[in-house]
Amino acid sequence: MKKFDVIIIGAGAAGLMCAIEAAKRKRKVLVIDHANKAGKKILMSGGGRCNFTNYHIDYDSYISNNPHFHKSALSSYTQWDFIEMVTKHKVPFHEKTAGQLFCDDKAKDILNLLLTECQQASVTIQLNTAVSKITQLAENGYQLESNMGMLDCQSLVIASGGLSIPTMGASPFGYKIAEQFGINVLPTRAGLVPLTLHVEDKEKLANLAGVSVASQVNSPRQSFQENILFTHRGLSGPAILQISSYWQPGEALNINLIAQHDVEAEFKLAKQKQPQQYLKTFLSKFLPKNLVPILFSVDLLEHTLQEISFKQFSDILQQLNAWQIKPNGTEGYRTAEVTLGGVDCHALSSKTMEVNNVAGLYFIGEVLDVTGWLGGYNFQWAWSSGWVAGQVV
Repeated sequence: MKKFDVIIIGAGAAGLMCAIEAAKRKRKVLVIDHANKAGKKILMSGGGRCNFTNYHIDYDSYISNNPHFHKSALSSYTQWDFIEMVTKHKVPFHEKTAGQLFCDDKAKDILNLLLTECQQASVTIQLNTAVSKITQLAENGYQLESNMGMLDCQSLVIASGGLSIPTMGASPFGYKIAEQFGINVLPTRAGLVPLTLHVEDKEKLANLAGVSVASQVNSPRQSFQENILFTHRGLSGPAILQISSYWQPGEALNINLIAQHDVEAEFKLAKQKQPQQYLKTFLSKFLPKNLVPILFSVDLLEHTLQEISFKQFSDILQQLNAWQIKPNGTEGYRTAEVTLGGVDCHALSSKTMEVNNVAGLYFIGEVLDVTGWLGGYNFQWAWSSGWVAGQVV
C-alpha cells in the first residue's frame, strides 16, 4: 500500500497546478493519469501553441448553472498570476487577438513549465495508471484500487476533464466518481464546436469550403463578432465555435455578413459614380465571390446599380445583415474544445473546490459545470480552480 497526503487523478492543466501548490505546502502528492503522457490537451491546444490565458478574463465569459461559482477562484488566482509564472520561466509569448495569449514557440513550453514546478516541489507523477475502484475510509481518507496497486490518501482530487476530444483519452470517469458519492451531474454536451448543416444547406454551400467571412453571429442568448468559416460539413471559425456553446438544437442563427462594412453608404456612392457597375461586382467587394450567387438570384445580380432602386437595395441589405441559417447539430465531442455541463457546482465550496458533504474529496477543471469562452478562458479556469484546491488539500 502506497500512502500519500494528496492523490490527484488527471495530469492535465488543473491537476498539475493543484499538485504544484499542494506540494509547495510540503504535502506528499501523487498525480496519476491513465494516459502515457502528461498534459496531452495542453500540447495540442491553440494549434500547438497553447492559448494559455487571456488579458481580459471576465466573469461573464463563463457558462454555468451556478453563475457566481467561478468568481472566487478566478479572483484568487488571476491571469496576471499565471502570466507571472510564465515570465519567471522565460517562456516567450504574444497577444494574438482580443487579449488571447499564445506561446511564441510551442505548447510544450507551458507543459515543461508545469512539470519543472512539479519536480522542484517533489510531486510524484505516475502515468499509465487506471483506477478501477475508489473507497472512502472510515477513519477519513480514500483508498484507490489501480492497475499499479493499492493507493491511499487523505485528500482526493478529481481533475479528469470532460468528454471533449476522446482521441486524447477523454472519458466520463469524473462524472462516475461524482455519482458514486451522491453528487449531482448536470447533462453534458459539446461546446466550442463546429456546427453541421442540413443536407440541403450543406449542398448549397459546398463550394465555399475553406472560405472565411468576418461576421457577427447572433443567437437568442448571445452574439459574437469574429470570422465564420465554411467547411465541408457546415460552419466553423471563432464566431461559430463561440456561439455553439449557447446554441440550442432547432434554433436558427442570424448572421450579419457585412458587420465590418457600411455597405449602404458605399452603395449610394457607387450608384452615383459607377452606375453601370453590375450588382454582383459591387457585392463581391464585401463578400467572397462564390457566396454572392448563393445568396441572390443570378437575374438580380446581372442588374446594374443604376437599375437597382434604394428600396430594392434595402431588401438586399436586410438579407446581408440577417442571413438566417438553421444548423442541424454539432460535430460533437470529436472536435469540441470543451464540455458543457458536468459536476454540479452547487455541491462544492467555491473557495476550496471541496465537496460540501464529502470530506477530503475535490473536483477541479473541466469536469465541473464551468465552461469559458474561446481564447484562453478555459485554461485560466484550470489554473485558478487547481490553485485554490492546492491551498487546502
